[in-house]
Amino acid sequence: MTEIAIVGGGLMGHGIALVLALHGHAVRITDTLPETRARIPALMGSALATLQEAGAAPAGWDADRLRTAVRVEAEFEPALAGAGLVIEAITENPEAKRALFSELDRLCAADTILASNTSYLDVFPLIPEARQARALILHWYTPPYIVDLVDVVPGPGTDPAVVSAMAELVRGLGQVPIVLKRFIPGYIANRIQQAISAEVFQLLDEGVAAPKDIDDAIIHGLSLRIPILGHLAKADFTGLELAQRALANASYAPPPPRTRSETLDALCAEGRTGVMAGKGYFDWGGRPPEDLFRERDRKLLALKAAMAGIGRMEGT
Repeated sequence: MTEIAIVGGGLMGHGIALVLALHGHAVRITDTLPETRARIPALMGSALATLQEAGAAPAGWDADRLRTAVRVEAEFEPALAGAGLVIEAITENPEAKRALFSELDRLCAADTILASNTSYLDVFPLIPEARQARALILHWYTPPYIVDLVDVVPGPGTDPAVVSAMAELVRGLGQVPIVLKRFIPGYIANRIQQAISAEVFQLLDEGVAAPKDIDDAIIHGLSLRIPILGHLAKADFTGLELAQRALANASYAPPPPRTRSETLDALCAEGRTGVMAGKGYFDWGGRPPEDLFRERDRKLLALKAAMAGIGRMEGT
């Protein structure tokens, strides 16, 4: 498959477009907001430069070639024309997605595959019935040009051949498809991350530890082992009897379900909403967000290269 359209050019859309283009696909991308469309070439160009600095981009790419490989369109029809795959990467709003899928149903060929990059929504009830056999979720993680995980999730009516084809597409990008048997909100990685977040919010709100202490515990405790062992292989090394005893002794009680965090609410009320605002849980020193993103990306690429050399421990 070479002709791919992406609807939604924000944080995820432009990154997915870059991944696809660097692996030989012709991509068209559109967004309803002119300012978002205008930012797409610069965002992709910056990401490409970071990949090139790390030696992680294919040879022969520059901004001009990228502009040819990824065409930014103001209108839906030229963006969608002839596309064999359309990836929806718009806001996580059910009604917005329902309206978009209705428009895609009207404009796309009958054999076009429709994929959603949704993180949590069950989009299948939002997709016209006639499209169900060729509809699925393809969910990337940010930044998609560095993080290799892609969730491939069928709906109840998805043709298994479509699932196989899309998993193969992901492998062709040098990425790792995780094929789920059915939709579940958050898939695997995001659900585990949500469980960590619930505990972190509880620790912060109860004043048990400061944000840096919590991140230090994650970085120097969990994160050192997870890239090599994952979670279940780590349990094998610790010994499964220990896991049995921990369960039997009820040595851990998860925090109750919650819909808010006092610490988080206070930060947001102060306008400390994260890197884009210059401050969140941490003060980022007045550095431009693009500089912070590039530093993050450089460090992730260096870690990824090191991990490729180190490898993982894996049983059968």
